[in-house]
Amino acid sequence: MVKESKTRCIGILTSGGDCPGLNAAIRAITKTAINVYGMNVLGFLDGFRGLVENRTVHLENSTVSGILTNGGTILGTSRDKLHKMPMGNKIIDMTHVAIENLRQNHIDCLVCLGGNGTQKNALKLHQAGNINVLTLPKTIDNDVAGTEITFGYDTALQIATDAIDRLHTTATSHHRIMVCEIMGNKSGWLTLGAGIAGGADVILIPEIPYDISVVVNYLLERRRKGSKFSIIAIAEGAVSTDDENKKTKIQKKKNKKQTDSTETSEDKNEEIILSQQNIYQESKANIVARQLRDLSGIEARVTTLGHIQRGGVPSAFDRTLCTLMGTKAAELLAKGIYNVMVSYKSDSCVPVPLDKVAGIRKCVPLDHPLIQAAKLVGTCMGNK
Repeated sequence: MVKESKTRCIGILTSGGDCPGLNAAIRAITKTAINVYGMNVLGFLDGFRGLVENRTVHLENSTVSGILTNGGTILGTSRDKLHKMPMGNKIIDMTHVAIENLRQNHIDCLVCLGGNGTQKNALKLHQAGNINVLTLPKTIDNDVAGTEITFGYDTALQIATDAIDRLHTTATSHHRIMVCEIMGNKSGWLTLGAGIAGGADVILIPEIPYDISVVVNYLLERRRKGSKFSIIAIAEGAVSTDDENKKTKIQKKKNKKQTDSTETSEDKNEEIILSQQNIYQESKANIVARQLRDLSGIEARVTTLGHIQRGGVPSAFDRTLCTLMGTKAAELLAKGIYNVMVSYKSDSCVPVPLDKVAGIRKCVPLDHPLIQAAKLVGTCMGNK
């Protein structure tokens, strides 16, 4: 027997980077929405761009059958933003087109699966046209505020841990320093978790600026004590203390320019040079490996996991988490609860207001138990 529902038709899209568990979440939402509440389910292809171009597919039980274990997303995805969408040679605000397409398709609520950017874009859509939205938090970075964990993180954590485990073989055989670069541009949850689980000797995350001399001294001390190899887990967004000082200096100059209308040609040239450095910047892992080799005299090698961490079959935990979140999303939709994110807290899923979490990044607190545990087992975090 179909239960009563205040929502008749929903749209689903996946936005941002692909992530293990997206298909599991699509499956859970669709099956529950159709079979339990009798809703119509429409999928928009390739994220917000598909919404603007009105490219759709009707989702049925047959459409989502067998996709639980599949990586990626059957709907496709993109990083396009409604208010800044490339259209030909121009960047255009296409929000009004998206709103019109949702109304023409009789969508009562748009369900958006994505990370921090998706939460913000969904909220902007709601605010621009009073469009009902509901979001699910996905990202391997685990940095969406308002939820204990995002789906995709557990799978990526296992992949990164397996990689560090395998690097031990070469490290021990050749007595090398192995530097493993792990995803995480602004937050270090993935690197911290994989580093601890994989027994990395050094863990460098964006939240803790590292001093290269501290790392070198730590590695040399390990050598003196008989350890002939070392494993370093480094987030792609890790910053040195020198980097941090430069950023502070640049920010002070920018603040000064806002209050001082005069700008010299030297100032302009400096900004151009800095922007070029950002474009052609060498990866942090390569920089660290070269510095460690030069300062310690120990051979160092780099392994960059890259998109391997985002692909493949989702873990059992991520499949379960996506099923919990997806079925909860359908339940909320049936009750007419909109403009919320489905959050995972204390083994259950609850709605949190989207405007309370959108645009807020969840970084690793410096007093987090994982950081304390890493230090207690002798791991170097790059600081004194």
